Amino acid sequence: MRRSLRRLLAFVLGAAVLTLQPAMRVAAAGGAGQSAHRATLKTASASTPDLPYREYEFQIEQDLLQLANQARQRAGAPTLVLDSGLTAAARAHAQAMLEAQKLSHQFAGEPALVQRLAATSNLHLDQAAENVALDYSAAGGHEHLMLSPPHRANLLNPAYNVVGLGVVRSGDRLYIVQDFAHALPAYSADEVKERVTEAVNQVRHQANRTALPRRDMQDADEAACSMAQADKLGTVPVRQLAQRFTVLTYTSLHPENLPAGASHAITSPNVNKLSIGACFARTDTYPTGLYWIVVTLN
Repeated sequence: MRRSLRRLLAFVLGAAVLTLQPAMRVAAAGGAGQSAHRATLKTASASTPDLPYREYEFQIEQDLLQLANQARQRAGAPTLVLDSGLTAAARAHAQAMLEAQKLSHQFAGEPALVQRLAATSNLHLDQAAENVALDYSAAGGHEHLMLSPPHRANLLNPAYNVVGLGVVRSGDRLYIVQDFAHALPAYSADEVKERVTEAVNQVRHQANRTALPRRDMQDADEAACSMAQADKLGTVPVRQLAQRFTVLTYTSLHPENLPAGASHAITSPNVNKLSIGACFARTDTYPTGLYWIVVTLN
């Protein structure tokens, strides 16, 4: 078959794009009383699915990464970092397409993209997208993806900083999967508390109030983790705290972003100190995880 005809067989499917985290959930309960750290982005190491090595086209995956980053450099977008966890998800989906002999973003009985990424990667993700294609080479696959506006948008999206690549071969054809994502820094519980403390005292500074010292209560983290376990903000431990103090609870991947409407409680002249409980967890609502935070003011 002539190359010109072979090129016509190359096919790309509509790109999938999603925001992984819903809007911040916030709750406030009124009771009887009314230094930032820099975290380094780390890629997660995850084992690849138990598939024969011969079915993976490692060099094609590397070539696709190089072509993608060259295109992003020309567009002024940051370089993508190849993540082993996202690659495990991409390879598993490429294998699923090979077995089905067709392209799809999700097959019957297969988890959706967000669940697939959460199952193989420990990264804290807030955005993700997927390109799938059928082609004959890395260069051809990249060229055809770049000619498709939605796929090109994924490839050049400056928000994405990590990628997983999976390629399996069927004869002279290549099933290609590109899983893009935006990974955020992973903070320890102590770093989360310090970021929240700084944000609270910034609000007080703007209101000409003195900074609040932080004295974390023993059960603060337990209260935060109880919300994660229940996958909701209102839990018994939180309600118990609210009987004695003013309590703010919220979920976020950006702990320094305090909930809207919290300034009134934070700047109250009756507040003398604060306690913070923090817990990072993955739930059914948030498959890739976020921080569950309890701020107690007294």
